[in-house]
Amino acid sequence: MHLPRTAAAATTALIIIILTAADIQISTASPNQQLPNFTAVIIFGDSTVDTGNNNYLPDAVFRADHPPYGENFPTGQPTGRFSDGKLLPDFFASILGIKQLVPPFLHPNLSDSDIRTGVSFASAGTGYDDLTATIAQAISMDEQVELFEKYVVRLRSIMGDDAAKETVQGALVAVSAGANDFVYNYYDLMTRRLEFDLSGYQDFLLSKVQTLVKRIYNMGGRTIVVGGLPPIGCLPIQMTVELQNPLERRCVETQNLGSQSYNAKLKKLLAKLQSSLAGSRVAYSNVYDPLLEMITHPTKYGFVETKQGCCGSGLVEMAALCNAESPSCGKEMASNYVFWDSVHPTSTAYQILATNLSQQLASALSSASPPSS
Repeated sequence: MHLPRTAAAATTALIIIILTAADIQISTASPNQQLPNFTAVIIFGDSTVDTGNNNYLPDAVFRADHPPYGENFPTGQPTGRFSDGKLLPDFFASILGIKQLVPPFLHPNLSDSDIRTGVSFASAGTGYDDLTATIAQAISMDEQVELFEKYVVRLRSIMGDDAAKETVQGALVAVSAGANDFVYNYYDLMTRRLEFDLSGYQDFLLSKVQTLVKRIYNMGGRTIVVGGLPPIGCLPIQMTVELQNPLERRCVETQNLGSQSYNAKLKKLLAKLQSSLAGSRVAYSNVYDPLLEMITHPTKYGFVETKQGCCGSGLVEMAALCNAESPSCGKEMASNYVFWDSVHPTSTAYQILATNLSQQLASALSSASPPSS
């Protein structure tokens, strides 16, 4: 059961939508490695891959359906994407040659073409822990799988059973979640610290990951990429919340170490899952290193600012997201920033990650057996 909107909204300053790893980074591919010809892109996760589903949740705590979000989107309008423009699923779908934009499944006017080529079930504020979704009044991961089931039903009505099965088996399925769980329930609100130490909470979440991957596999998904955690302690909001002097802008290293230890466990889990799920290709995505590289060596990528977002620029951000009154560095200057708001990357940063992602995913899949039924 979700919290009342008023109660959930009261926690907004500390409830953070975290960059998680639909930003799929694995290992650098050689020039002759090619990505498979995927039939569709199917996305599960949080705000980093929510292309607008929260627009259709009347009680969702987090929404990006207002300016200045979307300033650099092709239409110049907010779409529910938590950035100034496109998100990583959009860039990656374009790189794969599937389509330019990945629509939210809850959009009321999805075309048959949208369904055939894939959608996002993601919801800003969610996580593997059901408590995380409850706090944010977001779509839980279990509920996202239920939406996937509805998607498959419609896909069958459009294409027939056999073609729909081939489409799902040939799709790239990406899962981006986990960081909200740590910020909501361990680092900031600390709800789960009453039950778990850090390692125990990591294991609790990994059991959820395992169940999710198996459910997706049982519904026909064969190429499944699961993202690890980013350097949580380098998010501008965490610098503000966790440091005694919020004007001292530096990464919170204890949180970064927590991300690293979780990622090591996740990588091992996914390797075991692939070996146990016949015909699957289950890949770990390492967003931690490339994002930290952009933050640590910004000029190498054309960035100037790494410790605060473009939206809210000049302020020590105490809220995760921007509202219509938030000051902005300006749409032309956004490309100088790694972060758009105090949590989410700019569209420029996402594009860099997507390019890197496509090379690294090719490398990861080149050594895996082709998926089969």
